[in-house]
Amino acid sequence: MNQQFSKFLSAVVFALVGASAAHGQQVTPNAAAGEKKAAMCIGCHGIPGYQASFPEVHKVPMIGGQSAKYIISALGAYQKGDRKHPTMKAIAASLSEQDMADLAAYYEKQNVAGAEKTVPAAPAPVAALLDKGKCVTCHGTDFNTTVSAEYPKLAGQHADYLYVALKAYQVAGLPNIGRANPTMQAQIQGFTPAELKLLANYLGSLKSDLTVQPQSRFR
Repeated sequence: MNQQFSKFLSAVVFALVGASAAHGQQVTPNAAAGEKKAAMCIGCHGIPGYQASFPEVHKVPMIGGQSAKYIISALGAYQKGDRKHPTMKAIAASLSEQDMADLAAYYEKQNVAGAEKTVPAAPAPVAALLDKGKCVTCHGTDFNTTVSAEYPKLAGQHADYLYVALKAYQVAGLPNIGRANPTMQAQIQGFTPAELKLLANYLGSLKSDLTVQPQSRFR
């Protein structure tokens, strides 16, 4: 009995050490590999103007040109349930750290960086809302050059998607809707739906690094 237990304990320790070593392996992003893995993504994110219907009708976000760190962070949030969306949660749950790194590298390369992006002065009501939410603190003064690569670029993103995303930070206690980012939750709670829509429309009107790269129908 003792010998059997000893063998069992050794097997458990070996498994844990192996898992720890595997988890600690360095992930090297590979954009070419990411392109091959993107088949599950292009049905929504590879079609210009494609609309989703959950939790309301809106264009799916442009992820081409977003930073790799942000894409990985977003996928991780769906995986953990901090971002509640049934479809995205199911997709993220199927991804390894290597998969996420490869996909992020692939989409990061699809940017239109280099184009001149002048930011028009925001109308007074919008400027007041941007100041109230301290938006530039994380997302940058042009909303393309973020303070940290883990924050999303907002300029030029679909306004209807931004509106839905901002509202999600105000939702709590629902199983399939809501986002649990403490910073964003704190910043958004004081805004009305009309104010969030005003912000989303302004941000969506700005020139952007973001893009949708159409996929070949014969892919």
